[in-house]
Amino acid sequence: MKEKMPSYGGQAVIEGVLMRGKKSVAMANRTPENEIVVYQEDLTGIYTTKLTKIPFLRGLIVLWDSLGLGMRFLTMSANIQTGDDEKIEGPALFFTLAFSLLIGIGIFFVAPALISGLVEKYTQMSTWISNLIEGVIRLIILILYLWGIGKMPEIKRVFMYHGAEHKTINAFEDGAELIPEEVEKYSVEHPRCGTSFILTLVLFSIVFFSLLGPLPLHWRLISRVLMLPILAGLSYEYIRLLAKFIDSPLIQVLIRPNLALQRLTTREPSREMLEVSIRAFSLMKSMEDGQEETV
Repeated sequence: MKEKMPSYGGQAVIEGVLMRGKKSVAMANRTPENEIVVYQEDLTGIYTTKLTKIPFLRGLIVLWDSLGLGMRFLTMSANIQTGDDEKIEGPALFFTLAFSLLIGIGIFFVAPALISGLVEKYTQMSTWISNLIEGVIRLIILILYLWGIGKMPEIKRVFMYHGAEHKTINAFEDGAELIPEEVEKYSVEHPRCGTSFILTLVLFSIVFFSLLGPLPLHWRLISRVLMLPILAGLSYEYIRLLAKFIDSPLIQVLIRPNLALQRLTTREPSREMLEVSIRAFSLMKSMEDGQEETV
């Protein structure tokens, strides 16, 4: 039986990669001078409590982690590229994060519900069809958004680093040597990717919102916001469950839509990008193991 590997994750930042373990986080960036700089810190606070082990609740924690921790390190990576000492932190970071979250909820959840609700009201269509249209609109908005931003040169490079992050974790989980020549052989797709989480959240929303039945328009909009934490928790547990049985032929079929959507958020990285990703992973892993970094 294959030994169970720790579940590590990460995300792409500007000209770099952030790698996250259970106890620590590390980031590596390529500077304008073509040097690799690293930053590391221990995860404290809520990350060290038992809340991260409670099913469904831990999904919300991961979501907040992706937004809060990710935003902070994304800002740090931008400062490395510009040489700007100004940082977004404290209240400014909180309000930036809150505003971004509200915009995202408004575009991807409230707007589709409003459009389909008005269509249902003025055409007398069934609630089931209306909810289905809402889900289709939400999915189309998501795909068009990812496709559109992927055309921007700066975002394209971030997506390349996203691919480097996936390749590095795939190589580690396969027991390969973490050098660019080996890591580049692996896929840019990974079943635990945040893109998979988002697609699962959208698909779950179609099912669960349909179960709510007919609602007045204002309650329809409110329910989409109130149900979001529940759907986030369910989506996270679903992704975790699939990852445990990833070798099953049935699971391979179920994750195909998730992997297909990742093609919009990943690109093939260069070896220089793989060097950055490997450096971030090696630093994080050495911290997890309580050892000095080996490069």
